[in-house]
Amino acid sequence: MGGINQKYALVSVFDKTGVADFAKELVSLGYKIISTGGTAKLLTENKISVIPIQEITGNPESFDGRMKTISFEIESGILFDRTNSSHVKQAKELKIKPIDIVACNLYPFEQTLTIENIDVGGPTMLRAAGKNFKNVLSVCSTSDYSIIINALKNKKINDSFRRELAAKTFAHLSFYDSQIAKYLSFGKFTEELTIAGRKIQDLRYGENPHQKASFYTEANSKSPLSRIKRLWGRELSLVNLTDINAGLESVKQFSEPAAVVIKHNSPSGIALGKDPKEALERAIQADPESAFGGVIVLNKNVDKKTAAVIAQFKDERRGNIDILAAPYTDKNALEFLKKIRKSMGIYIFGRITKPGKKDVNIKWVNQGFIIQNADISSDNDYKRWKVVTKKKPSAKQNSQMKIAWKFISRIRSNSIIVVDKNLPLTRGIGSGQTSRVRSTKIALEQAGKHTKGAVLASDSFFPFDDSVKLAAKHGISAIIQQGGSINDNLSIQAADKAGIAMVFTSRRTFWH
Repeated sequence: MGGINQKYALVSVFDKTGVADFAKELVSLGYKIISTGGTAKLLTENKISVIPIQEITGNPESFDGRMKTISFEIESGILFDRTNSSHVKQAKELKIKPIDIVACNLYPFEQTLTIENIDVGGPTMLRAAGKNFKNVLSVCSTSDYSIIINALKNKKINDSFRRELAAKTFAHLSFYDSQIAKYLSFGKFTEELTIAGRKIQDLRYGENPHQKASFYTEANSKSPLSRIKRLWGRELSLVNLTDINAGLESVKQFSEPAAVVIKHNSPSGIALGKDPKEALERAIQADPESAFGGVIVLNKNVDKKTAAVIAQFKDERRGNIDILAAPYTDKNALEFLKKIRKSMGIYIFGRITKPGKKDVNIKWVNQGFIIQNADISSDNDYKRWKVVTKKKPSAKQNSQMKIAWKFISRIRSNSIIVVDKNLPLTRGIGSGQTSRVRSTKIALEQAGKHTKGAVLASDSFFPFDDSVKLAAKHGISAIIQQGGSINDNLSIQAADKAGIAMVFTSRRTFWH
């Protein structure tokens, strides 16, 4: 069967894409193939000579395949150091076959989430090959087959190439194990946590042109961003992608057509409509000045009528839109949009999944991160709302408050918004301020003439009554806020004096 100088490759894969061609090339380069189960069967059917794993281990494949590769003979063949004379001597004495290539991909636990698909033998072999990378090539991806064959043929197998394959192997194993840990922990915040990602694409640049960046998603991601596809225009930068993400956070809360214009991760306008066209018209109308150079995100498909809104914005206000992102864009709309602005990025991301109770989000800090349950509103939250003023909100005001509370939940804190008295759109947004009354001033100033009879929302309580008094001067008719300040009574008194209806949610909705 060959001595210590004979080259061996262990090939045992779940995904059999390209494996027969890979094995044929290895045989032509002088390797003998050791294989297992279904892989060995496939190779044999393709007239490739195979050494069954049991001929090396001396034991049959057992326990429904749970035991087949884990053995002294296999792991020794992978792990012994070919540059260590005592290791070589021991290998000869023990009749260990030197396995110089390990090609293995794992049971698809990520797809099935079943205990039987927790791979043990595969990770063991890959880990051994990765550790002994100076002597052994570890191959965990079918996409690397042709690269490895070309490198072998052209004698370009150097230390850097070996190390790169080993790094890829350990990254793959870490990703694989993280999915098992996540499954077994039932979503608990465990003592140790690995956040694993799969690259979706390289980005044009990061926050600034001199910064490199790549975009990753979690395993089994249901996020529309994992399916994002460019149809036209500019490639994404980090800023573009995070703006699309901020837009998605706003519109995914609604089943009715919703549109948002995002600037630097914050909405300049959010609106609902009877169709995407009306929603987009309103979102731009909310703050056309800030919409210039913005990112538009919709939760419904773009048709020609919706696309015409962007053209009208350009013609009437000379306003550019940097990115348009939506579930889908029909052919007529796409061809029309291509003519409006050649550099405008047009992206689709498919169906938007609704927020769920198991959703979590991550906030990055210096060399660390915080993981938390997602802030998702439910009908039960509305049941806890309490009218605290003498004047009760009308049915229309109550409806506008519910919309406002969803709008404000995805606006950077400290935030105050003014929502139109009748229409489901923002008229003024004050966000990211260190003073709540300053946010109030910004929102009211931006809303201008639309403050009379409008609804004002605050993502937390008012520490003083100054914001309520300011709202009264501008004709606000209803206020929704968290409540819970030691000065709540002063705010209530100010609202009562002005004839404003005010509701406490007893729940904060910060978004940082």
